[in-house]
Amino acid sequence: MTEPTDPTAAPWRNLYGRRRGKTLRSAQKTYLAEDLTELTPKGFAPDQNPDRAQISPSQHFGERREIWLEIGFGGGEHLVHMAARNPDIGLIGCEPYMNGVAMLLGKIRAAGVAQNLGVYPGDVRDVLDVLPDCCITKAFLNYPDPWPKRRHHDRRFVTQDYLRGLARVMRQGGEFRVATDIPDYVRQTLEEVPSAGFQRANLPLHSPWDDWLSTRYEQKALREGRMPHYLTFHRSAD
Repeated sequence: MTEPTDPTAAPWRNLYGRRRGKTLRSAQKTYLAEDLTELTPKGFAPDQNPDRAQISPSQHFGERREIWLEIGFGGGEHLVHMAARNPDIGLIGCEPYMNGVAMLLGKIRAAGVAQNLGVYPGDVRDVLDVLPDCCITKAFLNYPDPWPKRRHHDRRFVTQDYLRGLARVMRQGGEFRVATDIPDYVRQTLEEVPSAGFQRANLPLHSPWDDWLSTRYEQKALREGRMPHYLTFHRSAD
């Protein structure tokens, strides 16, 4: 990810913490070396597209596909699950944590779903910057970094700076799902997302979606006694 160099520009606030964790296993290094380039849509990265020219998803997926987006896919289990259930859908997954990217690539090989996946190993805002208007029909934000300290709440994805970019690329009526175990994240989501042009669906707060796959982050939350919350929004008409 390239950060702004203009001293007059607003500060670039990271949505994430570390880029790398523990040393990758040999197989994971192989996945990164052999698979990542082919799976990464061209032109999303600022160093490939410094003018931030618009990139149509059809350049990666071909025509006549719905396009879905996962914002921070963690270890990739939900992304692969959705790709396997929906082979006619094109899914873009964004994740800056390289250990998670390597985990995902191993799952893609095992599941054989590379044909309808695009993987961007970086900040989702790079992707939102260059996608066309109204091209995403469904977006997922599953167990995002909670940034628990009050002074860091503006780094959460559910703030206007970030939500406006998502709203621009979402189709009218498009679905935005948020799963979290943090009550204050729920509070901020309910306050901010409608202000960005979304309407909350009248669905039970603690009932998962029919096609939901419980992730390792959710299982950790349950073990530690935290309640999952599932929020659904639809993109409003402008």
